[in-house]
Order: sequence, then structure tokens, then C-alpha cells
Amino acid sequence: MASSRARRVTKELADIYNDRQNSGVSADPASDGDMTHLKGTLTGPPDTPYAGGKFVVDIKIPDGYPFKPPQIRFDTKVWHPNISSQTGAICLDTLGTAWSPVQTIKTALISLRMLLEVPNPKDPQDAEVAKMMMEDPGNFAIKAHEWAVMHASAPRQPKLNVDQYKSVAPKTGTGSDPQQYHGYHPNMINRFVNMGFEIDHVVEAFEFVGIERMHGQEYEMEEAYIGDITAYLLGEQ
Repeated sequence: MASSRARRVTKELADIYNDRQNSGVSADPASDGDMTHLKGTLTGPPDTPYAGGKFVVDIKIPDGYPFKPPQIRFDTKVWHPNISSQTGAICLDTLGTAWSPVQTIKTALISLRMLLEVPNPKDPQDAEVAKMMMEDPGNFAIKAHEWAVMHASAPRQPKLNVDQYKSVAPKTGTGSDPQQYHGYHPNMINRFVNMGFEIDHVVEAFEFVGIERMHGQEYEMEEAYIGDITAYLLGEQ
């Protein structure tokens, strides 16, 4: 008889398969019938140096899942401050101390896809990459793209935007009406809008989780909140 862990993972994999076109992520057993060892894939987010690349991650499901987080590392080499360029190890709170049983393999993969879109050099896994991103963001973007082309088969971008890491100015985004953001900084909402969610739904998720507006200022959310927002958007809360 299949264990409760295996049954849950089987159900989660079916959900990932059914939503793979919208979520940009997928996962399957590494070998037939083994629900404790998976291989996941995520596509590089648009408007990033990783756009269009196929990134493979190794996923191991521990005995205590979902009360213990899946153990995930990148098989595909990535030039990113929160991913080791040598081992593929990941620095992401939602895969460690901030993991919650309401999260799933899909929310973990989507969080990794978001991490590609919004690197955090202030909490690095790879100090060399983080230093380059903070001190020479243009060359960071160029090298991140070169690695994505070389290792993840990303299409080469002839006009790569190397300025995107030099400024934190609000992006135009899908909704240009400030009232749509309900007092939240547009960049914070658009991180989720760029994943395919509607602005109103994202705002609803922020309010449900209890995200502070901070008078419309942009600030860095804790990874636990990002996981809770993602779970809400996916209908898992």
C-alpha cells in the first residue's frame, strides 16, 4: 500500500502536470514509481537574463514531507547570487526554516522561478556572484545570460537589457492605474503579475496574508510571506 507521502506527491505531480502551461514549471519521478526522488524543470522568466532557458532541479522528498521541506538543488549551472555556481545549492528560506506544510512542490518550484526573476544579493549563496551583481550589475546580467544560453539552452537575446539591475524604479507593468495596486508598491505586485496572475488576485492575496503597505514604499518581503502568497494564488490556502 502506498504511503501517505507517496499519495500526496502523486497528487501534487498531477496538479503540476495539469497546470504546467500556466505555471512554467514541471516535475516527474526521476525513475519509475519512485515518489521520493524527482526531477523538476522551470523556464526562465521573461525580461530576465534567464528568459526561455530550461533549468533542471533535483528534488528529494524527505520522510517527514510535507512537514519537512523538499531538498532541492539545481542540476543546471546558473549564474545567480542565491544559487551556488559550483554545487547548485540554493539559499531560499521557504526551502528551509520558513517552509510551511501548506506549501507544495509546485509552490517551491514557482518560488525558484521567482528567485530567478528577483535575485537577492544581500543574502547570497554564492558570494562571488553577489559581489558582481552589486558592484557591476551590467556584466552580471551579461554573464548570467551567457550561462543561460550555454547551460539551459536559452535563446540568445541580441538586445539584452543590462540596466534592469541598476535601478529599482517601478516598472510599467500590466496595470498602469495606481489605484489597482491598493497602496502597494507596483514592483511588489508585478512580481506575481509577471507569473501570470491578475493584479486584483495578487492584491487580494497580499491582503489575505497581511502584507504591510508601508505607505507605498517597495521593500523586501520575507520568503515565508512569498510562499504564503504563492499558495493563496494557486488556491492552496
